[in-house]
Amino acid sequence: MNVAVRSATQALRRLSFTFATDGGHAACLASAADGGWYAESWALPASGPATPTALPLPGNRSESLRCQLIALPDGSVLVCRHDGERHDLVVLRAGAPGSEPATVETPLATLRRPGLRLLPVPAAAAPGGTRTPVALALGTDTRPGTTAWLVYADGGEPRQVAEIPGLHGGGVWLDRAGALLALDRVDAGIVRTVVLDLRTGAVTPLLEIGERSNDRLVLFDPESRFAMVRSDAPGADRLGWGVLGGGQPLRFPECLHVAGMFLRPVALHATPEGARVVVQIDHGAGSALALWRPTAGRLDPLPVPPGRFGAVGHWSAAGLRLPYSSPEHPAALATLDVDTLLANGPTAVAPGPVPLPLQLAPLGSGLPGPWRDTVLPWRPGGPRVSRTPPPGWRLDGSTPPGDGGRWHSAQSIELAGPAGPLEAVVYGGDAWLSSPHLVLALHGGPADAWRLEFDPALQRMAAGGLAVIAPNQRGSTGYGVAHAMAIRGAWGGPDLDDVLYLLDGIAGQRAALGLEPPALFGVSYGAFLALLAAAHAPAEQVARCAVVAPFLSGARLLAEAASPVRALTTRLGGGEPIADARGPRDVLQLAHRLRAPLLMVHGDRDEVVPVSQSRSLRHELLRIGRTEGADFRYVEAAGAGHEVLAEDGAAVLHELLAGFLRTGRPG
Repeated sequence: MNVAVRSATQALRRLSFTFATDGGHAACLASAADGGWYAESWALPASGPATPTALPLPGNRSESLRCQLIALPDGSVLVCRHDGERHDLVVLRAGAPGSEPATVETPLATLRRPGLRLLPVPAAAAPGGTRTPVALALGTDTRPGTTAWLVYADGGEPRQVAEIPGLHGGGVWLDRAGALLALDRVDAGIVRTVVLDLRTGAVTPLLEIGERSNDRLVLFDPESRFAMVRSDAPGADRLGWGVLGGGQPLRFPECLHVAGMFLRPVALHATPEGARVVVQIDHGAGSALALWRPTAGRLDPLPVPPGRFGAVGHWSAAGLRLPYSSPEHPAALATLDVDTLLANGPTAVAPGPVPLPLQLAPLGSGLPGPWRDTVLPWRPGGPRVSRTPPPGWRLDGSTPPGDGGRWHSAQSIELAGPAGPLEAVVYGGDAWLSSPHLVLALHGGPADAWRLEFDPALQRMAAGGLAVIAPNQRGSTGYGVAHAMAIRGAWGGPDLDDVLYLLDGIAGQRAALGLEPPALFGVSYGAFLALLAAAHAPAEQVARCAVVAPFLSGARLLAEAASPVRALTTRLGGGEPIADARGPRDVLQLAHRLRAPLLMVHGDRDEVVPVSQSRSLRHELLRIGRTEGADFRYVEAAGAGHEVLAEDGAAVLHELLAGFLRTGRPG
């Protein structure tokens, strides 16, 4: 891809947002329609819109999705690139206007450890010397142990400041000087927060609430010493608060514990009247925001548009800034005036669930208890809620469609499943079921879910006249432990039941309308599930099937994948066989039952699902007499990894998939 084209193209995807410690800049990974990833630096002025600047790499190169970014106060970006145990640190900054290259890349250092992650340090930090560090690097090895280095932007070598036993995560600064850092230590299966003194390398305990409890510091204000913690000492994983060193015990308010939802504090603002904390509330496909104040003893919902927030934020006099995405808005930075939002109160709640034609009636909003109607300012039935931005809300840098129109909207609905309600993200409006062409899309993971956020592949399908229903079947995250763990040791079990149930209902109702059955689409684990569904469903229920980076069975993945994937597969019980009337969940053994037109796409450098999985299926289809180019098509993307739909050349694959799912023609 041409670098000049990339720098002039606006981003459709943004990931891994990070804020400079002074709040003046942010950084993220961004990609345009072609899928090439590059760093982006955002200027965050005290007033006015946030503005992004692309930092494309010279030499027609792209950043990896695995790299880490640190936004620096001067607008440059520290990047850590990983290659096995090698971690290269570089600084990117924009070149002079009109100059070449457009991005100046300055190598800093190389660190070697099995694992490495970066934390920003306060801008004024310089413990133990006069050089000013810009980041702290934490390297882990197999002993296990953790080594800490201070990283400098002046080109000098990182300075090792500590080497401590055990694995450490998290990272919350306890002072403005960058001398005291709270880390989460893992020891004998227990996670507890300790304090690392970068001046001496000493580590001391900080949180030990219960005898065997997991205790983590989440947010902290050095001036007031107000702290938010997460602990299972109360009997379940809950949020609590207290003043460190204040002599009072930590408290765990009931309002910060909502069954079935995950509450995540994302920003803390200390005022003379007391602490104010914005909490992100995740449930299912969407997110909500609420303000919590210890003095009020409740969560006050903030009236924000439906969508998904990025779980990080920075709160200053300029406002609260958060990453935000929705089906109609590619990821960008939202700026919130919290007081103005509170003064306007919650937005109107939809009067009822979104009505669906025929028998696919929703079962409810998907939010339990009082949150359904009173606490959250919106329901998953998105289009029923006003899309006019509320006072106090601004979204900067979200890319509009190139034709000057609008991105296709989506809503979330609930459908009846064989064992309970299933939420799904749907493109195609209220008449999605009667669309001439309909796609049933299955997400990867399996520990993942479809979200109410911008998705370039689904947008391209919608632009091609395809309605899309993307369910979060059992095994998906965001609906509680029972829903997520339903397929542990049963890959292709309860989740396949859900998919076949939906296929049967949707195909039957479309047949009654004289319409073709739905097409199947899946990526990674979703591709495995789509192939199983295509093999087990009656022929009249599947029009065609497109899969990206599929594996053939948990056992075959265990036999061929790299060690991290094998470890994850084993932990989730992916290799355990299912004993029921359907037989083995092995696509290779079911290849003779794949009758619908089939498109397979796989990157030849896939580091998660080896390309040999798709090659084996292709060979088996040829062996049993299927004709390539007529019955199926196999596309191997040269140089592409597992995220083939988000890498260089992704736009071509989006076009290929949308065309195939609409017409079924593999050629």
